[in-house]
Amino acid sequence: MGYTNSVRLRGNFDEVVSATIDALDQEGFGVLCDIDVQETFARKLDAEFQRYRILGACNPELAHEGMTEEPELGALLPCNVVVYEMDEEVVVRAVDPEQLVGVADTPALDVIASEVHDRFARVLRTVGQKFESVEA
Repeated sequence: MGYTNSVRLRGNFDEVVSATIDALDQEGFGVLCDIDVQETFARKLDAEFQRYRILGACNPELAHEGMTEEPELGALLPCNVVVYEMDEEVVVRAVDPEQLVGVADTPALDVIASEVHDRFARVLRTVGQKFESVEA
């Protein structure tokens, strides 16, 4: 069983990152952290790596609701959305929150996870509509 949902696109990497951040914003998510993995590996390891960004996304209302129900949920936040190059494509991949909160075994989180899942699906759909999608 997969733990992410994704869309594969043909497009400019930086434009896809920007469109992803905009789509997250439209769904009420702020990007709390933006990790440039390529730059980090080059600086820390003197190693080459493809362009790869990790966007730590958080919807404050849903996070508050979830952490009120299950304080330990904070260890699983923020939810990550990654954008990376693969061959001639750009992949946008979002964690599946329904899988993520399954480890908490707290049924009250299921509704929140479903809401986040739906919002991330819309983010992927929105980004996919801006660029040429590639079939898996």
